[in-house]
Amino acid sequence: MRTTLALAILLAGAGGCHTADAAAGPFDGGTFGDGGAAVLTHHGHPSRDGQYIDPALTHAAAARMRRDAAFSGAIAGHVYAQPLYLESAGSGRPDMLIVATESNQVTALDPTSGAVIWQRPLGAPVPLSNLPCGDVDPLGITGTPVIDAAAGALYLDAMTMAGSPRHLVHALFLADGSALPGWPLDVQAALAAQGVTFDSSVQNQRGALALVSGALFVPYGGHYGDCGNYFGWVLSIPVANPAALRAWHTRARGGGSWAVGGIASDGSSVYASTGNTFGASAWSDGEAIFRFGAAGSGALQPLDSFAPANWKALDSGDIDLGGCGPVLVHVPGGAPADVVVALGKDGYAYVLDRANLGGIGGQLSLAHVSNSEIIQAATAFTTASGTYVAFHGDAPAGSQPGCSGGTDLAAFRLTAAAPPAPQIAWCARQHGAGSPISTTTDGVSEPLVWSVGAEGDSRLRAFDGETGAGIFAGGGATDGMGTVRRFSTPIAARGRIYVAGDDQVYAFTAP
Repeated sequence: MRTTLALAILLAGAGGCHTADAAAGPFDGGTFGDGGAAVLTHHGHPSRDGQYIDPALTHAAAARMRRDAAFSGAIAGHVYAQPLYLESAGSGRPDMLIVATESNQVTALDPTSGAVIWQRPLGAPVPLSNLPCGDVDPLGITGTPVIDAAAGALYLDAMTMAGSPRHLVHALFLADGSALPGWPLDVQAALAAQGVTFDSSVQNQRGALALVSGALFVPYGGHYGDCGNYFGWVLSIPVANPAALRAWHTRARGGGSWAVGGIASDGSSVYASTGNTFGASAWSDGEAIFRFGAAGSGALQPLDSFAPANWKALDSGDIDLGGCGPVLVHVPGGAPADVVVALGKDGYAYVLDRANLGGIGGQLSLAHVSNSEIIQAATAFTTASGTYVAFHGDAPAGSQPGCSGGTDLAAFRLTAAAPPAPQIAWCARQHGAGSPISTTTDGVSEPLVWSVGAEGDSRLRAFDGETGAGIFAGGGATDGMGTVRRFSTPIAARGRIYVAGDDQVYAFTAP
């Protein structure tokens, strides 16, 4: 394995020089929870809770937020994937803001100026005309990549026109964007070598990737329009030996693992969701939450699962449980305290025991929390007044003062009870289809929920996390912001909020 001088400089402050061989080590999510700025994975943590700790992001600072006009942030292509943030760890190099686009371009930006540190094209994206259906044109990198900071590596899936549409899983050196030896992995070819059929042309990779115990987990679903013989897939790829990948897929056709939140993990297990299957007379893995072991050899098989009792009606109506992805939440005082929250197109929140998902109809509790489909990723955070989950949805009218119908952002509180149960806390309007995140100054204080009016007014907003009161609204067309795509989620780092839009990344800061 090679290592570059640039990589050695980049990582010198992080405990010495690491080569790509270090990528086989376990991934613990970085230094989250201690105020560090690193954002190495979707929603900041493998749990997918989307909570960031930043002492600078007080309510007073949020009220003074402005778009930083001096930040350039030029990239190439439409953006659905969340940006990532790599700390320099005292190396003398600037921190890096990493952005991947549907044009199959990965760019590392200086997070202060927006200047390009490096750019790496990863092959031609696939035009929509070369796919049987879909709604993204061109189709390149959609699912949020993941960083292994200790190994200095970035992992992602790029849909690439390589004679025919192919899913290529890449590993790049963070120092300069060059490929690690042995990568990329052609998923279709690698599975064919094991006698397994995977048709890249009908499979889409929308969910966030996860890196756990030396294995890269990648979910796959179908394209918009549900065309072709697609399945819900979960791949486990050992980063030290990618050809030894393991795969699982739904027994019935469909059941895509497509939620933007992708794979969640608590370090010992990984969790994935699936959507509706087609033609299943008996339950065949659709409308479900699955738990897999994070490591091991042999076949990749679920250790546990949950599906709603009305899974067949959800199947028939294309009402996916898997529209949001599992969120791992800790509820102080709850019994159990460690739960999985699943949100579906049916507008229900399901609370599951993380240690025993419960099988068909085995949820701990459920509640109708939205009159609209819940598709984007949710955020969870705990304050002195309780544990909250905020999501893109329209809470039922009358569920709380201000919930009058027609809202598109809501939060429920999980009761510290046996079992924890959702109760609507507040409603607000984010004017678009973005996925929210949350910030606190120390893990519990001054909670804020941040969201973007994606494919709406493109404005960044901040709300009081406990009441939903609006604190900030800025950006949008009046401030020079262009299109921000659905699913888009901002990130928080070093007192700033970053939003990725078409061909441009935007930075917001308090003067």
